[in-house]
Amino acid sequence: MEVQPFNDNDVNLLVDLQPDGWPDITPSFRFYKVSSFCFPIKIIIDGKIAGIGATIIHHKIAWLGHIIVHPEHRGKGIGGYITKKLIDIANQHDCETINLVATDLGAPVYEKAGFTTETEYFFFKDIHIASALSPLVIPYKKEFREQIAEIDYLTSQEDRVFLFEEHLTGGLVYFNNNMVEGFYLPTLGEGLIIANTRAAGIELLKVHFNANDKVAFPKDNLYATTFLHENGYKEIRTAKRMILGKKRNVILSNIYNRIAGNIG
Repeated sequence: MEVQPFNDNDVNLLVDLQPDGWPDITPSFRFYKVSSFCFPIKIIIDGKIAGIGATIIHHKIAWLGHIIVHPEHRGKGIGGYITKKLIDIANQHDCETINLVATDLGAPVYEKAGFTTETEYFFFKDIHIASALSPLVIPYKKEFREQIAEIDYLTSQEDRVFLFEEHLTGGLVYFNNNMVEGFYLPTLGEGLIIANTRAAGIELLKVHFNANDKVAFPKDNLYATTFLHENGYKEIRTAKRMILGKKRNVILSNIYNRIAGNIG
């Protein structure tokens, strides 16, 4: 068993590791390869890829993503081995906190590595809620950037505005009393929505549902949960958000739609 960096030619080999029910994993690995803050690896057994994973670093915080073991090699401890190697990468970059989102299959592996459950995400799909656009929802302007960065940092405790730069132009904000109370970046991952008021979060969710039928957010967001339950929708599954290392004062209730499982 050998650990190697993931390279461009490996992307075409991912079809054999694509998990059932997951979105296509190849765009994520292409993203990892061109991003200086991402460190994808592969496990080679008998000349073939037996497992993959990536460490994504946001300054002092790391996320582990796409830890996948080929079906032929499950039950051999490879998932735990990949997790350890990704943790090592995070430690080499002086990360104080490591997060990940775990499937039911992966959670026991991460618990053995020392991770604990921080919360759970609720997943909804097949949502059809058509709504008129609130007059307080307006397109992004450059002068909103600092307020967006502040809201996101207070919510996530992560310096990750560098992820947003190319997505801000197509974004929307909820602008009330000359303040940004929430923002929606539809082209960032699954369509990030962060809001510090109920009105902002719900109105931005409505915008999301005009073009999308899926959403995922922490169970701590009672406003979003109630809104969907009252409209007749129930969560179809849950997943654990897990943490290793220093705990952060994350305001989970401000998250109305996550970026993705690999970057928060």
